[in-house]
Amino acid sequence: MTTPTPRELFAVFEPLHVVTYFAPQAREATEAAGLRGYWRGYFAGRAAALGRAPATTVTALFHGFAPAVVERAIPSVWDLCAPEDALRARLAGAVAALRALDLDAASVAEAAELASQAARSADHGGRALGAAEAAQPWPVDPLARLWRAATVLREVRGDGHVAALVAAELSGLDALALRAGRDLERAPLQAARGWSDAQWDAAVAGLQARALLDADARTTEAGTTLLDGVEATTDRLAAQPWRVVGEAGAARFRALAGPLAAAALAAYPGAAAMGLAPRAGG
Repeated sequence: MTTPTPRELFAVFEPLHVVTYFAPQAREATEAAGLRGYWRGYFAGRAAALGRAPATTVTALFHGFAPAVVERAIPSVWDLCAPEDALRARLAGAVAALRALDLDAASVAEAAELASQAARSADHGGRALGAAEAAQPWPVDPLARLWRAATVLREVRGDGHVAALVAAELSGLDALALRAGRDLERAPLQAARGWSDAQWDAAVAGLQARALLDADARTTEAGTTLLDGVEATTDRLAAQPWRVVGEAGAARFRALAGPLAAAALAAYPGAAAMGLAPRAGG
């Protein structure tokens, strides 16, 4: 078996994690817990492992959303649904979404064991979201265990991506503007993360002053080099958890989880919007 790269492993565990954002079963579970509206469910579900974290903390750790967007949900969502209830709803919704795919039970069980080994060995130093997710109870049910492991691995990787952006002196908005100048569209990125035109244009001007964007807001060679460096660092940091299962274990996980991920993407196509393209990062 060919040893999978961290990016190849990400491409198979990420779709299993993001059912929590796009599957109707997940939406139903969060709404039943009192979290009506997509963004309430998103912010409460993803931030709940941190406890009653304030908006400033969530904004900093998510690293990409406009503060005003976070503040519309945090901390008011905790008056509607306690963090522990949000966590239960999130897990229940994700498991229901995966169960609806009628996945092969033996593949799920083996993939869950390999992913759990990797996730539980992850270094959490400087990785607040990954550490918070890893501190949650580990379920016995294989589907729940697979989703929990995918979620820990996803947030550990995301924390590493944020660290790489900070080291490159790029804010979350800077990173979005660079991606928009390279291979993604500005409008959906800006709308999804809640930035105003004035904020976005100010970020573009700052990146132009650093010669990372050109006069047409296209990513320059220097900007491309910087982005590639961020992604390389993200991948390097994300490799650590998989050392415990070894090259053969990582390859086996990819072989098992690949069809599971494909089924999730086919059933819940919105998952592709979470950034599964090769340069997506955290």
